[in-house]
Amino acid sequence: MPKHKINPNKWIDLYSDYLYNYTISRVSDREIAQDLVQDTFFAGLKSMKNFKGEASERTWLISILKRKIIDHYRRINSNKGKAEVRITYNDDSESEGDWLEERVADPFDKTAEDSMQNEELGDAILHCLSKLPKKQADVFKMKTIEGFETEVICNELNITASNLWVIIHRARTAMAECLKENWF
Repeated sequence: MPKHKINPNKWIDLYSDYLYNYTISRVSDREIAQDLVQDTFFAGLKSMKNFKGEASERTWLISILKRKIIDHYRRINSNKGKAEVRITYNDDSESEGDWLEERVADPFDKTAEDSMQNEELGDAILHCLSKLPKKQADVFKMKTIEGFETEVICNELNITASNLWVIIHRARTAMAECLKENWF
């Protein structure tokens, strides 16, 4: 028997605004956010018997909502990278009844020209990086190319977060100007 009795009749009044605000900050779409909150309430109703009372109702509902948000992104990203195949009916009298399969170009299928452009872009980026002041180049590489977290960069370079954002802004602006001149 749960230590705490939950009351789903009060969930909408007590938690809907909080759950919606939490969700909208993660999915940036009002309808999807509303659907995810609604799905969270339904899932909570289905699994009420599993609520142990070790956390508050709100915390429990947030944990359900987090899983719903993750599932949402998995669902929308599961179709990315798949080649599209279209099948059309051939209405030609010679091959009546035949179906034709057309392969739509795969955006991830790289040609030699794409590879050459990527190599040229890489060379242009390296050239532009070499023109930046050392600290700007280091911050740009760590944040944009290597993907380090802000805290790691700040600790490594002994700078504040606000200083990092000023440096990265200046570096990106200089890189954009340099690439406009040297690559486009």
